[in-house]
Amino acid sequence: MRITDVRAYVIEVETKRFFRWRHGLPGSEAKAEVCWLHILTDEGVDGLAASGHGFIVADTVRRRLKEALIGKNPLQKEEIWHLLWEIDRIEEFPIYAFGLTDIALWDITAKVAGLPLYQILGGAREKILAYASTVTWETEEDYLRYADQLVAMGYKAIKLHAWGDVKRDGQLALRLRRHLGDDIFLMYDGSAGFRYEEALALGKMLEEANFLWYEEPMREFNIWQYARLCRDLTIPILVPETTEGSHYNAADFIVHGAADLIRTSTHFKGGITGALRIAHLADSFGMYVEVHGGGYPNLHIALAVPNTRFYEILVIDDPEREREEQGELGIDRDGYVHAPTRPGIGWQVDLEEIQKRSIAIV
Repeated sequence: MRITDVRAYVIEVETKRFFRWRHGLPGSEAKAEVCWLHILTDEGVDGLAASGHGFIVADTVRRRLKEALIGKNPLQKEEIWHLLWEIDRIEEFPIYAFGLTDIALWDITAKVAGLPLYQILGGAREKILAYASTVTWETEEDYLRYADQLVAMGYKAIKLHAWGDVKRDGQLALRLRRHLGDDIFLMYDGSAGFRYEEALALGKMLEEANFLWYEEPMREFNIWQYARLCRDLTIPILVPETTEGSHYNAADFIVHGAADLIRTSTHFKGGITGALRIAHLADSFGMYVEVHGGGYPNLHIALAVPNTRFYEILVIDDPEREREEQGELGIDRDGYVHAPTRPGIGWQVDLEEIQKRSIAIV
């Protein structure tokens, strides 16, 4: 089997609902440019992967990936993964683009095997609890109202993206815990909004509120600061989320005591291969790994490894309607998301329609 072509289709997608993050971070845009990466083979088994930042990804395909991949055996993913690291040395791939090729190659591999991807990767479970990951809502009352709705739907866990204000966010955490009681898992994501002193103060309030984890409170440039925070708090610190270097970088956080829980994902950590390496690395240290973000590739990772607990679902403003739109990526009444059964990653897309809608094809 050989790769015969690598294509990129850029389509414009209208954002269904506006949302915002903490103060200082841009929110959603009215339109997004999505790129579908399409790897074709001489045996008619193709692989797909998708990313935002459409034109940037398409340019990478045009300048680098076509030449690098055509003629390669798509089943030799290790060879290609390390080849991309060599190219990254001079190309500096955007973090969201590096793993796209690997995702598409794993799609091909699982299709050749005739199995859903998570079973090829190890198959730790057939369903997994989901947590609702909030956007930044306007008031405490909004958070309480949505939390009640989420719990009634079946969610057993909720992660807050709040305002980026230590006092206000901490008071919200304490109030939400009192409102929901002790049976719902609560987490907090700082989206790298704080300096050490602020992160420490908020972390103590989250400890009082009995939160399950404290995610990315500071930028992840400085491992020493994270080691310091881990020593000074008892709430588990979940990092690194947006650093480059896949498992190489995650290992530094672990050995320096700068993380209590480890982040992985297919879109920020080098595709399926990178995400899986990080999960296995964490397991070797007896640590939980938590999968960042939703979508089919991340769901397969969450289903494949035993040392993760949740699948993340972003909730914007209408949880019930959004669950209907999510289809099989939405929760059941007990809060679980179930494994796809189709061979490969299980994308449910019309490739011909994508080609017709494309505003750029490489």
